[in-house]
Amino acid sequence: MTESHAGTLYVVASPIGNAQDLSPRALETLRTADLVLAEDTRSARKLLDGHGIDRRTQSCFDANEPARAAQAAALLRSGASIALLSEAGTPTVSDPGYRVVRAAIAAGARVVPVPGPSAVLAALVGSGLPTDRFFFVGFPPRKTGARQGLLAQLASLPATLVFFESPHRVAVTLADLVAVLGKGRPACVARELTKTHEEFVRGNLAELAERYASERPLGEVTLVVGGASEDTREGDGQCDEEMRARARALLASGLSARDAADALASETGRPRRETYRLVLDLRARE
Repeated sequence: MTESHAGTLYVVASPIGNAQDLSPRALETLRTADLVLAEDTRSARKLLDGHGIDRRTQSCFDANEPARAAQAAALLRSGASIALLSEAGTPTVSDPGYRVVRAAIAAGARVVPVPGPSAVLAALVGSGLPTDRFFFVGFPPRKTGARQGLLAQLASLPATLVFFESPHRVAVTLADLVAVLGKGRPACVARELTKTHEEFVRGNLAELAERYASERPLGEVTLVVGGASEDTREGDGQCDEEMRARARALLASGLSARDAADALASETGRPRRETYRLVLDLRARE
């Protein structure tokens, strides 16, 4: 009796703008795979046709990923090879694919990354900000309270922050970054990476917030923000339990986060930026 072996799932990075960024290894993988699982079959078909590749494609997006993951696991158990493809960039990074990878592992299949273009790394290295430590946030929450709460939790992180953001929400996100992290942090708005109109706009958060309050950036946007300085982290450590208790009381009295932060700053003499960050962090945790 011949022993059967599980197949291989290839996680293939695709161009984020410039078609020439598709690697020879990625092309060979797509040519030989039994199936291409694609976030968008139309863009996948265009990519494959452009390179003369005739392979069966099947959609795999957020709504149908659980079902596709189960189907992929069955195929992999039979020895098939599957290429997982996002509309752009690396699958599973703020894109579908995580469930498929997990199902492949559970099925005993090999999972082979085929690395390539990445908006996270392209924006980071082009921003001019420190690259030794960075934290990829992904898309921040759409709702103001949740977004500000997340930023409060990140405020003391000593690492460069990288966000994806919709061009429609860049202005409000930058305004929240100023309110929570302060005006002076260095930052960069990276736009249309690897494309014809690629642009890096650098400055501090206040300058960028002012610019994009009246100018909506076009195309795909990645925000890069400098991490907390040593002074900022020391300031965070000075928030004792008495101050937190007072903040809880102010919020419990019905004050908004902004009004509670103003009151706390007035009572304690602490910088308003620090009290606002404390209030947001408490509200997010409790």
